[in-house]
Amino acid sequence: MSASTQLKPAAAATLAQWHGLMQNNDLRELPQLLHPQAVFRSPMAYKPYAGAPMVSLILNTVSQVFVDFVYHRELVSADGLSVVLEFSAKVGERELKGIDMVRFDEDGKIVEFEVMIRPMSGLQALDDEMGRRLAPFLAAGKG
Repeated sequence: MSASTQLKPAAAATLAQWHGLMQNNDLRELPQLLHPQAVFRSPMAYKPYAGAPMVSLILNTVSQVFVDFVYHRELVSADGLSVVLEFSAKVGERELKGIDMVRFDEDGKIVEFEVMIRPMSGLQALDDEMGRRLAPFLAAGKG
């Protein structure tokens, strides 16, 4: 990727809004940023979770679970419609690092949000806490 690679304007505007929501730890406006058919790919589940309401529920919950959440870097795809955001956070006593891979449509709506996390102990702590909070909603996607 060249240093000149940038998100398309609509995607960049959505990403700026996303960063604002995360900084304020208030994701109430997240549904406005999501495509109705948005998909969330969890580091713990085999199948993706589909639909803006489910994506919003998951991201709202994880934002409450993470402590000391910080984005460090962002890498933009050549087509200007995807970004990889490197982050760190804590879940309980476990520190973790991860990436959010976010894909936008031409209108700047988030169509896919995929998360990868390491180390395994941090992922397990996140899985345990998310499971406690969202078990009834997420049971169908595990496996």
